[in-house]
Amino acid sequence: MTRLIVILVALLLLAFVLSLLAGQVWLSPGDILSGNSLAVLIVRDIRLPRTLLALLIGGTLGLAGGVLQGLTRNPLADPGLLGVSPGAALGAILAIYFGIASISAVAAPLLGLAGALGACTLTFALGRGSNVALILAGAAVSSLTAAGIALALNFAPNPYAAYEIMSWLLGSLADKSWAQIGLVVPFVVIGCAALATTGRALDALSLGEAQAQSLGVDLHRLRLTVIFGTALAVGAVTSVAGAIGFIGLVAPHLARPFVGHQPSRLLLPSALGGALLLTSADIAARLIHLGPELKLGVFTSLIGTPFFFWLVVRLRKTAP
Repeated sequence: MTRLIVILVALLLLAFVLSLLAGQVWLSPGDILSGNSLAVLIVRDIRLPRTLLALLIGGTLGLAGGVLQGLTRNPLADPGLLGVSPGAALGAILAIYFGIASISAVAAPLLGLAGALGACTLTFALGRGSNVALILAGAAVSSLTAAGIALALNFAPNPYAAYEIMSWLLGSLADKSWAQIGLVVPFVVIGCAALATTGRALDALSLGEAQAQSLGVDLHRLRLTVIFGTALAVGAVTSVAGAIGFIGLVAPHLARPFVGHQPSRLLLPSALGGALLLTSADIAARLIHLGPELKLGVFTSLIGTPFFFWLVVRLRKTAP
């Protein structure tokens, strides 16, 4: 596992440097090190905030996906399938719809957090009893939030508001600034810290609920911790970057063959893998020139959907 961590960190450093250099205007390390004023301005005010957000958001989604898969013992679980990301999306879109986002910069993130917390709480409240019920509850909550988003689009007060909502739904890291980083970092740190404490409990839960309880795991407290951490961290990053799917699903699966089936060993590689995936996807989205810049959420969906189909087929073949 140590070797895997070292490799992931090395790849992350490489992706970090490449993200600072890549774009419509390519920069060389010499341009930055020589103090070229234009290059320094581009890196400091445009590419560095965007890169840091990619690392932060990817790591958050990867960690949340690993925790949710361990909690539900379902390899298809991720923040999107359990309604967390759609709930955050609905909250942020309501801020745009009612014009609150234009009044205060913190309105969209705060309403996004509220939406994520509400959706996550509703999913776990309806899905108590079995993993199948939890997944079905997540699907129901996601459908409910999708209906709310559709209503907001249908009754958008003007074309500009509809365009803003649609652009946000596609997910993007373009035009982000240090202000967005300052808004989400406190929530992400608290949420991810809560999720990181669940490792030992998830290990016990992998043996079954009865065995976990016999080992002293408080399942109610564990679920509350996961709800709180996921809603806080994923809600914050979704409210800033928009809907970015499949990272929380793909990252744990890519790391799992290297760490075995012990959930606690999966959490850190999932976070690093998610950060690497999203940063790489953001670089690729910038380099694909099809007129307007390809939205990051669209790109991750194009990559993640075939992986999702492959995963479903593989699970069908291996299921008893």
